[in-house]
Amino acid sequence: RLNLGPSPSRPMEPSSASPPTAATPRAALRSLDTLWFQVAGTLCNLACTHCFVSCSPTNHTHGFLTLEDVLVHLEDAEALGVKEFYFTGGEPFLNPEMEAILAAALAVGPTSVLTNGLLLDPERCARLKKLSDASRYSLDLRISLDGYDATSNDPIRGASTFERIVGAIRNVHAAGLNPVITVTEVHERNSTHEGKQRFFDLLRQLGIERPRLKILPMFHIGAEAQRGGAYESWQRLSSGEIAEGDADFEHLQCSSCRMVTAQGVWGCPILVNEPSAKMGERLADTLGPFELAHPACWTCHVYGVSCKT
Repeated sequence: RLNLGPSPSRPMEPSSASPPTAATPRAALRSLDTLWFQVAGTLCNLACTHCFVSCSPTNHTHGFLTLEDVLVHLEDAEALGVKEFYFTGGEPFLNPEMEAILAAALAVGPTSVLTNGLLLDPERCARLKKLSDASRYSLDLRISLDGYDATSNDPIRGASTFERIVGAIRNVHAAGLNPVITVTEVHERNSTHEGKQRFFDLLRQLGIERPRLKILPMFHIGAEAQRGGAYESWQRLSSGEIAEGDADFEHLQCSSCRMVTAQGVWGCPILVNEPSAKMGERLADTLGPFELAHPACWTCHVYGVSCKT
């Protein structure tokens, strides 16, 4: 295992991950292809009723990552052969260093930002297009939308958010970037053929000739557990269902990614509110297998979830 030394911004600490149990399978890290950054922590300018991290304007569970923090992990990532980077939150563009952070990431590899779009004004979109054009790597903006009209979207994401998000999509498109629209199955019809077509139609009405859509299943944790109900007791993986080393692991996010927060490195971008999912302080501490002990692991396995674009 590589020893990349202590972080200049915080000392090394023992991993807080729980020891594996005989009944719980573990996903080996096949290769560290993808690195996520909880760049805005859990602070968000919205409080969506289905947010699995329960991000909100008052949630400071995880703080902002600084440019200095990100540079340390980017250097580690480059040494370990990471191929792409994702920035999420909270709302990433609340971080005042976000554009400088993106410039640093785009110097190393393809980069995606998961955003609600509310801070994507024309000026920022023009700057992001400039960053994209200056890089040999791609920049993707993933904008969240949960309904194809205000009636279906706003009860989930907040009053008047549909029009503001649509405005952001227009701004991104006008700047010359093609956003990815990310939709959850908070409304079951979203994932049907007719539901997908309505989103495609909406994007084409905005002038986007090649619309891009990503649909994610629901994780029954965080705010969504309060809105739609928590996991049932049987919705957990056991060693009888999936064996360590099984090819079924290959589709699991944790077999090829890690998540950086201001508090260390987690094994999964979904589970940043689970202390047991923390694996260490630096990437080199997290190259071992990840225990699939949370019900959210069941969702990933059963639905074949990938958080990647």
